[in-house]
Amino acid sequence: MSKLAVIIDQKKPVQLLTSLLRHNTIPNALLFTGVEGVGKCATAMMFAMACNCLNKDPWSFFQSANQATKNRICYCKACVKIRSGNHPDIIHIKPSGAYIKIGQIRSLQDVLAMKPYEARMRVVIISDARAMNPSAGNALLKVLEEPPRRTVLIITAIQSSDLLPTIVSRCQHIRFNPISRKSLEDVLVGKKGLDYDDAKTIATLARGSLSKALSMVESKNRIKWVNRRSWLINSLSLNMAGQQRSTKPVASLLAFAAELSKNKEILQDTLEIIKLWLRDIVVYKSCPEKIINRDLVDNIQKVAQKLTIEQIIEKIEAVRTAQKGIKAGANLRLTVEAMVMQLAN
Repeated sequence: MSKLAVIIDQKKPVQLLTSLLRHNTIPNALLFTGVEGVGKCATAMMFAMACNCLNKDPWSFFQSANQATKNRICYCKACVKIRSGNHPDIIHIKPSGAYIKIGQIRSLQDVLAMKPYEARMRVVIISDARAMNPSAGNALLKVLEEPPRRTVLIITAIQSSDLLPTIVSRCQHIRFNPISRKSLEDVLVGKKGLDYDDAKTIATLARGSLSKALSMVESKNRIKWVNRRSWLINSLSLNMAGQQRSTKPVASLLAFAAELSKNKEILQDTLEIIKLWLRDIVVYKSCPEKIINRDLVDNIQKVAQKLTIEQIIEKIEAVRTAQKGIKAGANLRLTVEAMVMQLAN
């Protein structure tokens, strides 16, 4: 955990947690859901400090949670240990490889059978709980059915449907919002020194995730995404700019689709780049100053002159349909091929 975690755009979760602390109504288990990189684990660690701080009122930890102010840092023995990851009663369970295994939950059960060593409130954080295999999930359910005293479990997941319904029913559910594009832009400009145009593009591609945005600005990843965007836009421009499909061999379109399909891990991000570019083409027709990909203005202008708004909207819908299909588990290659054919029409 960083020296001071900043919680961004999470007004309702902050209010709920503050209320629990103020009224001393902390449940046995909390479930934090939301996309990756919105601050679920940082909030869980701050909650652990709030429960065990030796100097401050518990609810004060979440006051002005969007502000990284020095007076929120506490240097008491408990908070220092928690920030450094060395507190014996703050237990963090993460996937071991692809899964959270039953052995990890059984080890947790052994620890929970004993009293906390020094904490007022022992906190167990189970990150990315969707990675629990069925046996681990059932073992965790037993813990929740007979919760130990002076212990709160904080489970994080993208969505509650990733977990057994019996686990969800035993937790107080707190949903975390995607971080706004404006907030991400502010972080990228103010903390990472990006220029406004780059920050705007990356904040859009990050889709509400701070960790994803920060990963994309690392030099290696940034070059990778800049190059991929250039390749995508150049390829799409050749396929779309007023040409009939008969002038563009089907074989080359299928080759483009095959290249898009190669890396499933970044495919959704790739489709977001395409959708963002198409969005800019629509916007350019009425408000050219509001496009996001400002460095591509010449390209956007050329394509906008050759396509109607109706044609562009149809292509945006083709990308959205592909995104939904991939998320639902449709055949990856066939879905992308169908999308590419529609984009080339």
